[in-house]
Amino acid sequence: MSGDLKTAADAILNAAVASADGVPGVVAIATDRHGNFYAGATGKRSLAGATDMTIASVFAIFSMTKAITATACLQLVEEGKLDLDAPARQYAPEIGTLQVIEGFDLAGNPKLRPPKRDITTRMLLLHTAGFGYDFFNETYARLARQHGQPSVITASHASIRTPLLFDPGDDWEYGSSLDWAGQVVEGITGKRLGAVMAERILQPLGMEDTGFAMTASMTSRVVTLHQRDDAGRLSPLPDFRLPQDPEVQMGGHGLYSTAVDYAKFIRMWLNDGMSPGGRVLKTETVEMAARNGLGERKIKRLPGVIRSLSHDAEFFPGMPKSWGISFMINDEAAPTGRPAGALAWAGLANLYYWIDRQNGLGGLWATQILPFADPASFGSYLDFETAVYAARNT
Repeated sequence: MSGDLKTAADAILNAAVASADGVPGVVAIATDRHGNFYAGATGKRSLAGATDMTIASVFAIFSMTKAITATACLQLVEEGKLDLDAPARQYAPEIGTLQVIEGFDLAGNPKLRPPKRDITTRMLLLHTAGFGYDFFNETYARLARQHGQPSVITASHASIRTPLLFDPGDDWEYGSSLDWAGQVVEGITGKRLGAVMAERILQPLGMEDTGFAMTASMTSRVVTLHQRDDAGRLSPLPDFRLPQDPEVQMGGHGLYSTAVDYAKFIRMWLNDGMSPGGRVLKTETVEMAARNGLGERKIKRLPGVIRSLSHDAEFFPGMPKSWGISFMINDEAAPTGRPAGALAWAGLANLYYWIDRQNGLGGLWATQILPFADPASFGSYLDFETAVYAARNT
């Protein structure tokens, strides 16, 4: 399989970089339960430089952070220290002070009321707590424009002190819930989230190039973020860095990592929680997390409210999709070859991954481009996933 896949995958990566509206550089990895059977890197780390992209290049992984935070929560559940259905304010008291927003009054001020029920950690992990993002939700965008609500990129306490868009448990909205889940982890352990991740997840998995703060080695290999304008032109943003010593280590988006490191995390899920460094999660915990947690409710298309940050985004439009802890689940077989029940998600700068526990396959695609759902990057990622399944089936 590797020979056929290498030819097909290399061609996809090369085309993604060579096309007129393509990407500066990309890393892609395919893995099974035993190890990577494809790892490719093409292009440059920055359009403003000549440094080649390599599989050791370091990316801001944005929302790919969420599944690692969720894993830390699940470990605490196994130890009896976290009750997913208890009020989250027991562990992170400040979350109990947040209110529901019901629009704006005639003067433009937010109309707030107490929520009908407590937020639980399960709601945080399922994105049913009521939190959103300003780049996907107009109410949050208005709070930012008119009332100075800080962006989550500031990694401040103020940035996550946002009103709820609905009563906890009443709906699904993708947003900053995992930042609060990180606060739950800190409240239980008495340690910063990054330290908990390092001790309990990253070190057992051998993820030496992953963290909220980059080492000198990671900094020397970091990929430059690029912004695509309305005409399709890409401009490097060399000064962009996620805060390296933030007020809040953001469980929703704050990590830097490599594709090689993240593939180790994917393999842990393929192996039902086992890793070369020992068991990270129990098999029954993995099975619970990989199940739909929304009942009959389905997740929604993500509207690109701030167009510089995201296009309208949806995986496999028209296909029903659910949510687990903390992954998207496609309820039907996907056109790429991914079976129903597989896990997947993404990072804002056009990073994508999937975890197919049924077939023991997974993979990821890493670029550093805004806005999210960039046609060149997203389309090429789907081509790459399709090539992995096609090679497997030949």
